[in-house]
Amino acid sequence: MPETLPIAGPMLGAALTVVGLLISWVVWRRRGAASGLRGVAWSLLPLAAGLMGLMTILWRLVADLFGFFVSLVFNPVVWGGVAVAALAVVLWVAGGVMKARGVGVRKGGETAAAEKGRGPAAGIGAGGGAAGAAGAPQSGQSGQAKGGKQGTKEQTGGDEDFGEIEDLLRKHGIE
Repeated sequence: MPETLPIAGPMLGAALTVVGLLISWVVWRRRGAASGLRGVAWSLLPLAAGLMGLMTILWRLVADLFGFFVSLVFNPVVWGGVAVAALAVVLWVAGGVMKARGVGVRKGGETAAAEKGRGPAAGIGAGGGAAGAAGAPQSGQSGQAKGGKQGTKEQTGGDEDFGEIEDLLRKHGIE
């Protein structure tokens, strides 16, 4: 088969050129010489590619892609690869969603302190003075003393959204 591939490229290029020249003739008759000449120029490119050997490369590429898709349909090992690739995509998207929500992200020293002060208790107590500032570290400490259950809820942002919503409602005079 490799002996026939060098002749297949120029033959394929010539066939595509003939089809393109027929289309260019129709375009020349309907739209004029300028459009027809541009069509002839485009039509000669497959022949040039075939004579340079590029059409042989394209032929091999198409044959390899066809062989890949045929093996994809009939080979269970390839389906396993597709399943692993799909799992990788799902994990990538899930990690991005978790990172956007702040779930499972380790904070630096200053960032963690800022996040504790920005919790729901600080948002509610912000108008009341020091009560909100004193309430946030206590909830974080008590959560660590109880095994991290309450601290984990604060890190996941479960009530943080409601605190922000309540602040917005108060800002607009809705209570």
